[in-house]
Amino acid sequence: MTAKKTLRRAHERAPDALRPVRIEVGPMKFAEGSALIEMGDTHVLVAASIEHRVPPFLVNSGRGWATAEYAMLPRATSTRSTREVVRGRTAGRSAEIQRLIGRSIRAVLDLEALPELTLAIDCDVLQADGGTRTASITGAYVAAVEALARLFLTGDLVRWPVTDQLAAVSVGFVEGTALLDLDAPEDQAAEVDLNVVAAGDGELVEVQGTGERRSFARQELDRLLDLAQAGIAELMEHQQRALATLLEDVDEIRAKASGRRPARPKDERELWGKP
Repeated sequence: MTAKKTLRRAHERAPDALRPVRIEVGPMKFAEGSALIEMGDTHVLVAASIEHRVPPFLVNSGRGWATAEYAMLPRATSTRSTREVVRGRTAGRSAEIQRLIGRSIRAVLDLEALPELTLAIDCDVLQADGGTRTASITGAYVAAVEALARLFLTGDLVRWPVTDQLAAVSVGFVEGTALLDLDAPEDQAAEVDLNVVAAGDGELVEVQGTGERRSFARQELDRLLDLAQAGIAELMEHQQRALATLLEDVDEIRAKASGRRPARPKDERELWGKP
């Protein structure tokens, strides 16, 4: 009987291992928030901007909004692609991805804490080796927190609008093996693949799943989701380390605010003293 061949991965990683992860906070000078996320050879630069306007359907509602744009540089891949602005239209893939990023970010925001403000997220893929949409979401959370923290720490936001943490990762079956964080060759060879977005409390925000070469069983779906959530938990640790100092400042202000109690009304006799 022939032994099953062990699948060899780039970076010599195990099936349940992420690619090497690096997150830099604030690489951009002018954006209110920014992050550079590297997951193996996939690199995404994310900017978060605060705009003092909202879409027409939210005008005078007292609620804010979050939206996203996504693009790849012409040489992010092995061959050059024409910029979408030159083509005169946004490609269907880019439009779908930027809607996914926007939905994901809104899932962990209290939009009523952003009165008449829009958080605009721009994700630019500098280098693509698989998992660009999931890396964009993970980086977008970091950039968004930096931008919103600036407003909160200066008192421009009355309350902290971020309700939970957010990260995303891809998983799939390649040659019958369940793999975490697919790179481009693995993604192309995958029989089944998922993009999974989840919040810090473990709740799923979005799952995009496809049987690329075959259908898949419910048990296989559960296996991939478990693998994804373990990877997302690890990505969140990277986010927390990158944002640690900033979130300490936010937590300090929040603690002070929650500790404030209205002063006890003074008795009229106390106001005027003894007769």
